[in-house]
Amino acid sequence: MESRRYGPFAYTPINRRPKITWPDGNHLALWVIPNIETFPLNEPVPGGTGVVPDVINWAPRDYGARIGVFRIMDVLEKHGVRGTVALNSEVCDDHPEIIEDAIGLNWEFMGHNQSNSRYLHTMEDGPGRELVAATLDRIEAAVSIRPKGWLSSGLQQNWTTLEALIDGGVKYVADFINDDQPYIMDVDGRQICSIPYSGEINDLPQMRLGRTAEEFAEMIRRQFDTLYRESVETGSGRVMAICLHPFIIGVPHRIGALDDALSYISSHDGVWKATGCEIINHYLTGETF
Repeated sequence: MESRRYGPFAYTPINRRPKITWPDGNHLALWVIPNIETFPLNEPVPGGTGVVPDVINWAPRDYGARIGVFRIMDVLEKHGVRGTVALNSEVCDDHPEIIEDAIGLNWEFMGHNQSNSRYLHTMEDGPGRELVAATLDRIEAAVSIRPKGWLSSGLQQNWTTLEALIDGGVKYVADFINDDQPYIMDVDGRQICSIPYSGEINDLPQMRLGRTAEEFAEMIRRQFDTLYRESVETGSGRVMAICLHPFIIGVPHRIGALDDALSYISSHDGVWKATGCEIINHYLTGETF
């Protein structure tokens, strides 16, 4: 894709679209995305000191891999939610036990670069394409299913990332946090779907802003209430993404906030707890897989 003023999709306001319906008369699709990542100790940690080793910034992230992710697994299983993992492919080598347990929970895996220490927007075309292909290949080898979804590390792309994703068999991408519904992108005559991700209902940026666990749970409830009401009133379904990081929400004093928020959401009828592939397959075909 050449450099351009606007994205590879039409500007279509929410009040001028065909209605979206979800399976079984559900109003809202709930999509929960644990970001399972790896940060090599011998590389700079994004947002850290820039010095290697950056123990003070690396160690909390390692806590997420050692402990926090398993707390998330327990809470999601309790509420009948299958996670859609944004997976750094190097986790398959660094922490294979996490992959084993996620497979046991029937979670979905989407590509999320090789590690969270390297971003696509800093790469030229060739290296960027190689990174995408290598990420998808490694995850497929580990989980026996080629990822159909993608979230770039830091939600950053270069101008050829979408082309590389399409070449790799990816059907949906979560980098464009500009909507509450899926939509189709046209990349030089080829298609890929955008799925709603969130920079707001996302534990990492909120905790960096100093939000408490209780404030984050209240944000989730308020987001749900608005999207649920709009879905019912318009008859057109929305997607609600909850974006999680094990080293943030998975610590002892925050994990209860996730449990409380999911209890609230689960108390409502008409909520479809779905994976990314389920949402996009239904959006494109009207069928449930």
